[in-house]
Amino acid sequence: MPQTSEDQMNLAAGILGLLFPGAGHLYLGQRRRGVLACIGVLGLFLGGLLIGGIDVVDRKEDKWWFLGQALVGPLTFAVDYYHQNHLKAYPLDPAEVANGRVRADRLAQLPRRSLMPGEKRAVGKVEIVAPSRESDAQGRSSARFSAGQTVRIAYAVPAGAGEGPPNTKSIGRMNELGMLSVTIAGMLNFIIFLDALFPAVLPGRGTSPGGGGRP
Repeated sequence: MPQTSEDQMNLAAGILGLLFPGAGHLYLGQRRRGVLACIGVLGLFLGGLLIGGIDVVDRKEDKWWFLGQALVGPLTFAVDYYHQNHLKAYPLDPAEVANGRVRADRLAQLPRRSLMPGEKRAVGKVEIVAPSRESDAQGRSSARFSAGQTVRIAYAVPAGAGEGPPNTKSIGRMNELGMLSVTIAGMLNFIIFLDALFPAVLPGRGTSPGGGGRP
């Protein structure tokens, strides 16, 4: 591959840099920079999760923070998917789920949330029924579920002795510091992405993949 000039984009390196921190620089043959970039971004990302817990990545409740966190790449979306689908639950009445039928508008009005102390997560199979005429007229029917579906949903139930939620939501400064750390990781990765997309060729350093140039 020909060497890249300072004013020329390297699209492949940019795309790889978005997919995983530091991958763009590894593609360019800049191994040391790629490894350091990976350590820096993932260190901030994982540090934020350790400080504030997994709920610091939440596209539903903290969508503005999530915009910056998403710049880390697919890893952020994977963490958010696990958080939304395996840790949160609908705040439904357990008797409502035991009945086996839940209105579509109820799932829209009561979105999934983190569990509180004294609650645990249960999963049940229910049939989604049409919303009431009044709710449907107000546009409250759920876009995720439609009438006639039979689905498994997670819902909150009282926890017994020795039981509790799958994760505890952090509060106060710990939550803020965790979100800030993950968001800074995203900002840092955006800079690293631009550096890989527009690689500066310095004297004596090549940019071809596996390139043999100095890092």
